[in-house]
This record gives sequence, C-alpha cells and structure tokens, in this order.
Amino acid sequence: MLQTLRQDFVPTLPSIFSDLSRVSFRAVPSVLQPKSHIVERFPLSFQPHFFEGFLAHKTERRPLKVGVVFSGGQASGGHNVITGLFDALKLLNPRSLLLGFLGGPSGIISGTYRELQAEELKSFRNQGGFDLIGSGRTKIESEEHLQASLSVALKLQLDGLVIIGGDDSNTNAAALAEFFLKQGCSTQVIGVPKTIDGDLKNPYVATSFGFDTACKVYAEMIGNIERDALSAKKYYHFIRLMGRSASHIALECALQTHPNLTLIGEEIAAHQKSLKQITQEIVDLICARAEKGKQHGVILFPEGLIEFIPEVSSLIKELNGHLNHSQLSLSEVQQKLSPQSQACFQQLPEAIQRQLLLTRDPHGNVQVSFIETERLFMEMVTTELAKKGKSISIVPHFFGYEGRAGFPSNFDCHYCYALGFTSAAILSAGLTGCMCAIQKLHLPPQQWQVGAVPLTLLMDLEFRKGKEKPVIKKALVDLQGKAFSQFSEKRELWKFEDHYVFPGPIQFYGDPSLSERTLYSIQFDQ
Repeated sequence: MLQTLRQDFVPTLPSIFSDLSRVSFRAVPSVLQPKSHIVERFPLSFQPHFFEGFLAHKTERRPLKVGVVFSGGQASGGHNVITGLFDALKLLNPRSLLLGFLGGPSGIISGTYRELQAEELKSFRNQGGFDLIGSGRTKIESEEHLQASLSVALKLQLDGLVIIGGDDSNTNAAALAEFFLKQGCSTQVIGVPKTIDGDLKNPYVATSFGFDTACKVYAEMIGNIERDALSAKKYYHFIRLMGRSASHIALECALQTHPNLTLIGEEIAAHQKSLKQITQEIVDLICARAEKGKQHGVILFPEGLIEFIPEVSSLIKELNGHLNHSQLSLSEVQQKLSPQSQACFQQLPEAIQRQLLLTRDPHGNVQVSFIETERLFMEMVTTELAKKGKSISIVPHFFGYEGRAGFPSNFDCHYCYALGFTSAAILSAGLTGCMCAIQKLHLPPQQWQVGAVPLTLLMDLEFRKGKEKPVIKKALVDLQGKAFSQFSEKRELWKFEDHYVFPGPIQFYGDPSLSERTLYSIQFDQ
C-alpha cells in the first residue's frame, strides 16, 4: 500500500545538516530595504539583516522545549515539517520536547496541546493533511489573545514556538515575537512558509510548501481532461483553479499542461481588461478554433481572477465598504451602487449576483472564493455566441480541496523536512521573529542553502477595516519574470494547435528526473 511505503521514505537533507550541532547563522546584508514605519512598530524584533546558515565549531546544545502549530488551510508536507523539527530537536539534545498545539492558533490561546512522541509521528511521515494536530484560522492579534498566548508560553516554559502558516499567520508570528520581547518573555517565535497558493514568496523564499504538490495534482486532472477533450472533440472545459488572490497555480499548471487559454489575473489588471473584453477574447478563440474544425478546448481560470477585472474590483470594493453585513435584495443592492458599479452588476448572471451577497469573510469582505468564475464566463460566452448564431457545449470544473492534503510530492517531502530542521537550527541559534528560508530549490536537496529572513523585513502597511495594519503582502505573479515570459512565448501556439501535455499522477519512485523534478516557476525564476 502506498500509504505504508511513503512512511518509509527518507527525505534528503541539505548537506549543511550533516552535523546539526555545528549549524549556526550569521548576519549578512539584506536585499530587502528596511521600512521606517515597520521599524517603529517592531522596535524590539526588527532586524535589518538576512541570516545565512553556516558550519561553525561543534557545540553542545541544551535541550529545548518547543511548541508547534498549524495555522490556516492544509498544504501537503506539513507533517514533514513537524517530523523534521522533532528529529532535529532530538539530534540537538535527546531531552528536547516538542508540543503540538491542537486545532490551530486557538490551541495556543487556550493552552490545548499534547506532547508529540516518536511512535505517534511514525505513521505521519510523508503523509498529507494536517490531521496530526489539526489546524484553524484564529488570528492571534488582539491584546486579549496576545496576553493569553504569553501566559501559555510562560506556563509551559517554552523555548520556542514554530508557526506553520501563510502570510497572515506569519504576520501574527511577527506580532507575537514583538509582544513576547516587550513582556520580557524568552520564547522565540519562528515562521514556516505554508500555502498552496504560492503567494508567500520573496527574494529569500522561492516558494511556500504545498504549492508543488497542489500544482502536480491539478496538472494531472487538467491533463486527463485535455485527453478527454481531444478524444470526444465536442466539449469546452472551463476550469477554475484554487488560488485566493494570485494566479501562481494557474500559471504553473499552464506551463505543465499547455491548455488552449489561461487567464492570468495580474495581466488582466495590468491591461485593464473589462469583463466584456475577456468574454470576447474567449469567444474569438472558440470561433477561430471552430474555423479549423475544432469544437473542443480547455481554458483555465484562477480563483481570484474576478478581483483583477477593474470594474468588478470596484464593484466588490463598494459591496465591502457600503453593504457590509447588510441583508439586501438584488434590487436594493443596485440602488445603493454607483452608476458604474450598477452597470457592472447588471452584466452579471443572477447566480453570480447572489454569490456576491453571500456570507462575508472574517474581515467583512465578499468571499471571492465563493464566486464561480468558470460559470460566470460560461454563461457570458454562451450568450455572446448565441448572438452569432453559434453554440458549444461547456463543462465547468473547480479544482480546489483536491490539491491541499494529498501525499506530498518528493519535492515537498524534502523541502518540508528541511524546513523542520531549519526551524530547530534557528531556535538553537537564539533567533526570533524570523521565517525559515531555504534557497537554491532548483538544485538537488543536498545543495540547498538554509537561512532565516526577519519577518519584519517582509512587512508593509495595508488598510484593513479602515485602519493601517502591518502585514506580509501577498506576492503576485511577476509579469516581468522568466516563468511568465516562458508562458507568453508559447501560449499563442497552444491556442489553436492542441499541444496538450498529460503529466499523469505524481511519481514517487523511479527516475529522479520524473519523481523529484521541481516546478517550472522555480526553475525559470531562480
């Protein structure tokens, strides 16, 4: 059984960890410029340098008592972060302890935890999901939550706390590190970059864990659908891919599978394309392919696309700002909108209009992930084709949760295990308020370089709920980057000629070039 085989898989570590007791960190100049308004808000934890790992003299390491927590949605490889952290702590000193906070950050606030043991961890090695200790979306940002977390850290006498999460979770980690220092608490706080969306990246962190696995899972399914389209020759498949804001998943899957059209939200915004223009682009593609005798095709839509369309983005801002938590009918909504947003709202199919008025997220905003973008364009394209006396069969899909908790790819197994070791090394070195940073990911794992980037170097101010808040901003697709350039060079060819690629299932064994290949976006951009 694959589950059992994966438990026995041994990830490869960067060569620096061949003697963990020698690993230390030194400050080097950072390519990220310090921001004065962040320095003012984080006077105790702010660090202007990057910390690179190096081998120093061998030293005896004291036992550490460390807490670990999953924060936010699942991403394949999380269990390997914990097993890597556990193994590294025990290597540094067999008397070290690892405590798992249960149910996400709320477990820290309430002090709900259990000590993690080697026997229990055995069955979670190289497995997907977060079910070892669970996760949650509670944010540790209020004074009450900070005080409660401080009390738990002091009561448990924690030397360190490792927060495995995305941009918001690592923002909370920065706040917690600063608060602990302010209160004279010695508990160090370390962040680990996690999100399948791929939008937690910077000059020191090439990608977040889980992104590789998710893209490979989605690419398999897209390839299967491309094969079906090529076989049946009578369906268009509109596929929406998870990725709350940025279009990294859509771009990576396009590079892996070569669909006929992939819409990149960041490009839509840069060119200020309207809803009507995007619809017309799809219609023109379908008509051009029909002239070549092709009645089939595959089109990818990133989940957050709708927010990049200028007039829809303005509409959503109005809904967020003026209709917050209101229970209004469709007609009442239209009366409260500006003329421009009224016109945009009226263009939308009624089902999409209603989705815009669904339950809000914790920030009181429209939940964009609830908007079925693939169905929006399915209806609009069908309507436009009907005006031309044409029709096609469109099949809508949404690939989301399927990619979050499966068996991690070999890349994510190696990467996450190394992140666990890096977390332990950073804690042992006495650093706090930092994110694990592993570089050179396009090379074999033995050649990866480890480091720590201060969380405050990644932060800027952003308006949320009418107030300026320090946050780690999401990294969007770089339209000047090599990955997007590679995509741009090929996509015209993919439109009319079916150059589909069928990646198939994730390969765990066999030729390393297949089972351990890194993502195109990492290969191109590093």
